[in-house]
Amino acid sequence: MESRKEKEWIVIRGAGSVSGLGGILEEVRHSMVTGKNCFSYLPSLGSDTPVAPLSSAAETLLQELLLETPAYASVDRSVQLAILAARQAVAQAGWSTDEEAIGINIGSSRGATGLFEQYYREFLEQPEQRLPPSASPSTTLGNIASWVANDLGASGPLISHSVTCSTALQAFANGVAWLKAGMAKRFLVGGSEAPLTPFTLAQMKGVGIYSKLAAQDTPCRPFNQQGLNTFVLGEGAAIFALERMTLTELRGLDLHEAVVVEAVGLGFERSPSKTGITKDGQHFQKAMKDALAHSSITPSGIDAIVAHAPGTRAGDVAEMAALETVFENNLPPLFSNKWLLGHTLGASGALSAITALHLLSSPSSASPEYASALVGNEVPASMRTIMINAAGFGGNAASLLIRKILA
Repeated sequence: MESRKEKEWIVIRGAGSVSGLGGILEEVRHSMVTGKNCFSYLPSLGSDTPVAPLSSAAETLLQELLLETPAYASVDRSVQLAILAARQAVAQAGWSTDEEAIGINIGSSRGATGLFEQYYREFLEQPEQRLPPSASPSTTLGNIASWVANDLGASGPLISHSVTCSTALQAFANGVAWLKAGMAKRFLVGGSEAPLTPFTLAQMKGVGIYSKLAAQDTPCRPFNQQGLNTFVLGEGAAIFALERMTLTELRGLDLHEAVVVEAVGLGFERSPSKTGITKDGQHFQKAMKDALAHSSITPSGIDAIVAHAPGTRAGDVAEMAALETVFENNLPPLFSNKWLLGHTLGASGALSAITALHLLSSPSSASPEYASALVGNEVPASMRTIMINAAGFGGNAASLLIRKILA
């Protein structure tokens, strides 16, 4: 008689993050606990535009990377951030890239924004001059996954993609699909974004959603009651090391508990325009319901939600309407890290997942300032299951369910 196959989990073995909150996870956790405000002004972007650049410690790590490997100075900042975060994730997972192939899916909404704007500016100034040979290859979106693989010495499938602000969570969906299909055992997933450039900021202002509040005055305010548009751009990256494992394998690592990906749900709506969304957030509803349908979890089993909540009037209202529809009268506490670090576009879902990991490990450590930005029921003393939402231009949305299990 054939033996019954042991259940497998998609385990988050490691994570890495660089943003305004910090350059390593310990600094990020401290920033969350203290409610650190990451907003400031950059001289190149004017004194009236609040943004959330890397923390000084994270910027130091990036400069050290460029000194260590000068060739990385020729790639876009979004690629550099992804390399830093991926190194952290692999180190925490304890993976050796020589032992087994690792799949990589790291996305970005805008891709090589800084380099593209630089080369295009040079072209406009001197159109008769030949552009550097690196102009084309260094501005393609595929740079992120391939350069991360190059840095790690990894082999395996490489995917770079853009699904606007749902990008990072859709990277989770791709990684989980490959792992569940048995086409890979290990996958790096996440997102990276370095959008603090003049043209990108001009685009966001052109949509009419950018915050008019001062940097020192908490300019990004998710779910604000004043009905203000308080969108603020930030930069950063977050990468996760996913591995298909059995409980026997987990116990062999002497782990008492682990965080697993329970499900990823996707949704799409026919929105009124490329930037518009329906008032009841149909894409959010579909994504959340899809995630729940692919899991054994009911709405009442969700302990908290890290919302997309970019601080825009229409977006926040639509997401809240969707949440109230799906969860009815039992809405869990809602969290958003955007009031701390702004909206990092394609990296935002991954950075929200970093927030979720922090909450699973220490829910009571959220600062008073953090808690005051939330709505929903009282924060429980312990959490086991968290939903993370993301949505982007074009009517797409994604919902990630992660859960803590006993090994």
